[in-house]
Amino acid sequence: MAAKKLRRAGLSQELCERLSRHQITTCQDFLCLSFLELMKVTGQSYYDVQKLLCKVSRACAPKMQTAYEMKLRKSVSPSSAFLSTTLHSLDKVLHGGVPCGSLTEITGPPGCGKTQFCIMTSVLATLPVSMGGLDGAVIYIDTESAFSAERLIEIAGNRFPTYFDSEEKLLCMTRSIHLYQELTCGSVLKRIMSLEEEIISKKVKLVIIDSIASVVRKEFDTKLQGNLIERSNFLARGASVLKYLAEEFSMPVILTNQITTSLSNGLAIQADRVSPADDLSLSEGASGSGKRESGCVTAALGNTWSHSVNTRLILQYHDLPTRQLLVAKSPVAPFSAFFYTIEKSGLVLQDGKDQTNLTWEGTNPALQTIRVRNTTLKDTLLDAALPSTAGETPSNTSYL
Repeated sequence: MAAKKLRRAGLSQELCERLSRHQITTCQDFLCLSFLELMKVTGQSYYDVQKLLCKVSRACAPKMQTAYEMKLRKSVSPSSAFLSTTLHSLDKVLHGGVPCGSLTEITGPPGCGKTQFCIMTSVLATLPVSMGGLDGAVIYIDTESAFSAERLIEIAGNRFPTYFDSEEKLLCMTRSIHLYQELTCGSVLKRIMSLEEEIISKKVKLVIIDSIASVVRKEFDTKLQGNLIERSNFLARGASVLKYLAEEFSMPVILTNQITTSLSNGLAIQADRVSPADDLSLSEGASGSGKRESGCVTAALGNTWSHSVNTRLILQYHDLPTRQLLVAKSPVAPFSAFFYTIEKSGLVLQDGKDQTNLTWEGTNPALQTIRVRNTTLKDTLLDAALPSTAGETPSNTSYL
């Protein structure tokens, strides 16, 4: 709440402009100054500054509410509590869809559909409330240059052909998606800090960051002394502001994450940065001697970050056409799994597919293992890579 802009704290426009000239724009900036500093920048008396401090403090202090009031607010306007994913079985488990007022993380290996999910939800947020949408604009922060306007139009036209029945409607929808390409931690944080006024002016109902892990892992080498603390501070600050925005404006915030791997010998590998052949053998890595080692592929950014997000959805490989979506962490849903494919219309659930091979290891969502490729293909490649007992060279070798 300390990130709240002074313009929304009840101060006069003239005073806000005067404070802005001194780079004092948020409640936190204001409350961190001493009485003498505030008297100097505001030009007001000690008594008037004291009244201003009380006013700003009340504006940014968290408001107490009862559980009954929370339930009543959601029951009066259920459409404002969740953003439907139109994946009906998933929406049912999540009690309506992606929750508003909190952070939802989508994590998984490359190619599983994280960006596809984000583009699909961007379309959904622009839909009218009567169709399960939020009837608002979207801010999409792209840190990997993965966003595709063509794919956005393709998903919209194929998922809702009767609604988007003209080019004019499709173009109107694209004007509601505001894309920012931020490639550094500093620019991402600066953009997050400036979102509040933009959310108000553009009537934004959804914020997406795809991906938060990309910029963090490029800039912070955790092997270097001090980098881990600096990285944790960046993630904590970013998560704090995003949670404030989500709660203040009752909207969903979606972030994508990457994967990381810890082998049995203690070696850590960023699973999304290894070669395709290695990527296939992350769950059972091969040592230099040809002996397989056990390993665990999990969500990146560590255990502390996993506590910052309220809901974690894991996308992972199952077989060549089919992938699997896991509800690994949710305040309202049990651990659940769904099979899906990626079509022209976006993600499509395969409700009739057997889920007997579902496994859940441990009680910590941060340690949930993630399948990076299908087991049959992985074992085939591993067996081809290992030398045969007779010293023969395999005649048929597949290359990726």
